[in-house]
Amino acid sequence: MKSLRVVYIITGLGTGGAEMSLLRLLSALDRDKFDPYVISLANAGPLGEKIHQLGVPVRQLGMDTRCPNPFLLVKLFAWLRQIRPDVIQTWMYHADLLGGLAGFLAGLPVVWGIHNTSLDPSAVKSGTIRVVRINAWLSGWLPHCIISCSEEARRAHVRMGYASDKFVVIPNGFDLNTFRPDSSARDSLRRELSLTPNMFLVGLVARFDPLKDHQTFIRAADIFHKTHPQAQFVLCGDGISWSNEVLSGWIDAVGIRQNCHLLGRRDDIPHLMSAFDVNTLSSIGEAFPNVLGEAMACGVPCVTTDVGDAAEIVGDTGIVVPPRDAHALAEGWERLINLSTQERYALGQRARARIQTHYQIGEVVLRYQQLYRQLVQR
Repeated sequence: MKSLRVVYIITGLGTGGAEMSLLRLLSALDRDKFDPYVISLANAGPLGEKIHQLGVPVRQLGMDTRCPNPFLLVKLFAWLRQIRPDVIQTWMYHADLLGGLAGFLAGLPVVWGIHNTSLDPSAVKSGTIRVVRINAWLSGWLPHCIISCSEEARRAHVRMGYASDKFVVIPNGFDLNTFRPDSSARDSLRRELSLTPNMFLVGLVARFDPLKDHQTFIRAADIFHKTHPQAQFVLCGDGISWSNEVLSGWIDAVGIRQNCHLLGRRDDIPHLMSAFDVNTLSSIGEAFPNVLGEAMACGVPCVTTDVGDAAEIVGDTGIVVPPRDAHALAEGWERLINLSTQERYALGQRARARIQTHYQIGEVVLRYQQLYRQLVQR
């Protein structure tokens, strides 16, 4: 059987959840049957080299998403004529628009990718909202189909005007060999942070972004600290450092600097998550939050806001609270700290089993591959 060349066009290759999902898909793609190629509209970013190490070619268009250059569409079209793909898979809004237009001009099947739910103007750039509105108008005829990573994201975009009959929901997947319980992680991280072995750790893995709502997390940490003064809060991601004056200002305003650890971007997320007693998602908007699946695969229970498909992901293995509610978030941590060590361990094992049953990367990749084949055979 002839291998299919799939060009993945993505807005950028930062370390967000959507970008990491592409990396995981490429890592598990059947390379005997599929020949992937990646084009980043912006720059190669931190994940560009990781994708290149998989043996996948990466090109960068150098587009400024704040002020897109329409002439870059001509360059992208020329690249597609040169690469000669069988299918184009776009990833994120700007890529859906520009990649969709270039693919349409080239006469190629185009699959859009939706990886977001909320378009709250207080958290999402106005330019992105304009692109989404254009995409909604074009969705009836530009893409052959639209893959949404969550059911809630599908519903949200249909409400925005996207063509409902184009959607296919394929959740994100997780490599259970990469994300797995690590018995050495607990003591290792506590030694790194100069903490005692039994210190209770609440983790938050998220870049500094309004959608992630670090302010509510810090307010909840203040509430929790009043009844559990020894608890520690470990935060990591892009922009998570003491040089971030906004974040450090929130922490200092409530007086819990000595209980907070800002670690910046980390390349050892599975190891880090395995050291947490509880993982947290405090976001006000998500589609399919990867950090929940990652932590659960590591055997760590989660407290999450009710955004996107979060409640569906954790099921009965975690605690779901309303967004922007610091008291509810702190109460979720309270419920977990009141469990015995054995009870929390059992809950974490159930969480890992849920990921194994519903969100294994191998099964997710098969669904993408089947869809690509179907498009070519039409």
